[in-house]
Amino acid sequence: MQRRTFLKGLGATLAIPQLESLHAAQAASAPAAPLRMAFVYAPNGVNLKKWMPSGVGSGYQMAESMKPMEKLRDSFQIIGGLDHDKAKSNGDGAGDHARANATYLTGCQARKTAGDDIHVGTSVDQIAAQQIGHQTRLPSLELSTDPPRKSGRCDSGYSCAYQYNLSWRSASTPMPAERNPRAVFEKLFGTGNAVADAKRRARQQSVLDFVLEDAKRMRKKAGFEDRDKLEEYMTAVRDVEQRISRHENFEVPTTDFQSPSGIPASYREHIRLMYQLMTLAFRTDSTRISTFLLAHDGSNRSFNEIGISGGHHSISHHKGNEENLEQIAQIDQFYLEEYARFIAGLKSMQEGNGTMLDNTMIVYGSGIGDGNRHNHNDLPLILAGGGGGSLNPGRYHRVKEGTPMTNLYLAMLERMNVNARRVGDSSGVLQGI
Repeated sequence: MQRRTFLKGLGATLAIPQLESLHAAQAASAPAAPLRMAFVYAPNGVNLKKWMPSGVGSGYQMAESMKPMEKLRDSFQIIGGLDHDKAKSNGDGAGDHARANATYLTGCQARKTAGDDIHVGTSVDQIAAQQIGHQTRLPSLELSTDPPRKSGRCDSGYSCAYQYNLSWRSASTPMPAERNPRAVFEKLFGTGNAVADAKRRARQQSVLDFVLEDAKRMRKKAGFEDRDKLEEYMTAVRDVEQRISRHENFEVPTTDFQSPSGIPASYREHIRLMYQLMTLAFRTDSTRISTFLLAHDGSNRSFNEIGISGGHHSISHHKGNEENLEQIAQIDQFYLEEYARFIAGLKSMQEGNGTMLDNTMIVYGSGIGDGNRHNHNDLPLILAGGGGGSLNPGRYHRVKEGTPMTNLYLAMLERMNVNARRVGDSSGVLQGI
């Protein structure tokens, strides 16, 4: 059997995780667990006073906003001192939110235009996808909670394409992210036949209903531990599918658009579903590269779930107001609670001699430091995972002032066996991580 195995049936294709007992005969030649990387973007900067740790190395003191990550301390590192110089105006005037998004994964200066002559650069995830994306069914997976936009005028004369897209296939071609969990689920587990998939959903049938016979045969071949692993995985797929189906029964109006089917009314639930879909994509080796835009920079979303009715962007212009700063810290903590949940899930999944998190690299951060100053230096950044044993988590690591964030991306590409001389304004491979 191949390392990546599929359960098949009429109307569904279900990739399953690696099951050791089914590959025992090929153990000597079986490839190691794949290395994966992902990039998660949080908008509008942070409350730096309650984000940045004190001290350096493994003995650092975690700041208040980071408390959701406390139990995972040995699974991530905080990297301080990284900059995105090309997100600064550099003569282009206002537009820091658009540039923050556009530059974050490209390291390039976005051409200031609201027309169709957009130009920025190829993003790090797509540099990887263009070289190793053929090894998986999906070269990369782009997620968001925002509706896609590839045109129109947004921040201070910049095209909306810059602000609503993290991933760029080329300097002029963004990779629009998917916000509808159902569409992501079908991309991962559907047949690719839109008619067959639609009929399955109309009959309220699960993808699992179509592969049960194949699954029964596989259980007979699998060892005791792998039977439990297969059952746990299929339960996780069913859970995500059922939660998506529940949300499809509701359409939630907002002040400016009608929410498409399948999108939860709860922002927390929306984020959580997208993280779980990314987990399933990695677990099934459907892709090894993903991006997740939690919200575009400049987003003025409110957080009623945690008692904050004001808009995030408005609050981020805090002008030193203590109430605003406290609300920013609460929003920072809200985002990190879901990131921690995601990381903990990866850490709980055994893979070879370690865990899935051991074989993953996940960047979490923002293209703006302080939302009031719109600065793009010393950016808040977390690098979770073990990178296949090549990373050194469990510490606060400060780099030389002025180091481009793209140097970190070069280091990640090197670990992914991607040949890249540079990413945007990179000046070399970041060492010591």
